[in-house]
Amino acid sequence: MFRAQVRENVYLQLLEERHAAEVFSLVDRDRAYLREWLPWVDATETQDDTLSFIRSSLEQFAANKGFAAGIWSERQFCGVVGTHQLDLLNRKGEIGYWLGRAFQGRGVMTAACRVLVTHLLCEMDLNRVAIHCAKGNEKSCAVAQRLGFTEEGLVREAQLLHGRFHDLRRFGMLKKDWNPGPSRL
Repeated sequence: MFRAQVRENVYLQLLEERHAAEVFSLVDRDRAYLREWLPWVDATETQDDTLSFIRSSLEQFAANKGFAAGIWSERQFCGVVGTHQLDLLNRKGEIGYWLGRAFQGRGVMTAACRVLVTHLLCEMDLNRVAIHCAKGNEKSCAVAQRLGFTEEGLVREAQLLHGRFHDLRRFGMLKKDWNPGPSRL
């Protein structure tokens, strides 16, 4: 199974069924905070909903169409990073991520995304990785910016959240422009 060291005491691991309770617990605890920008939060009402997500992610992984990895810091589950769409024919993909409120402000997500982007561009030999962030979600956009992604434009009214359409800022990274820093895989 996929596991990658991010930095001392922080690692990524492929989400497995046994993680459902931990993942759901954090989502439920941070529900009000997470739902501001994440449309799936309201549909995650039970641990079984989380288990269904994990099973779907494992099927995606088995079919080589992407994956979702949990982020652990000091042995505590703190968030998820993974792929939304992989297009192996055109060697491109999109990533997404979320982090529990108590774990923010420590560079955990930027470091986790750096490992994921390095994996996609170097190990999976993709040429392009994209990140879409809701306009106004400055914390998410800051991750893309810290990683050196280029802002490529605005996708108007591309996300329906709480009955209202939101614009998405589109960021991209090409393999030739990627600076992975120290390898962690």
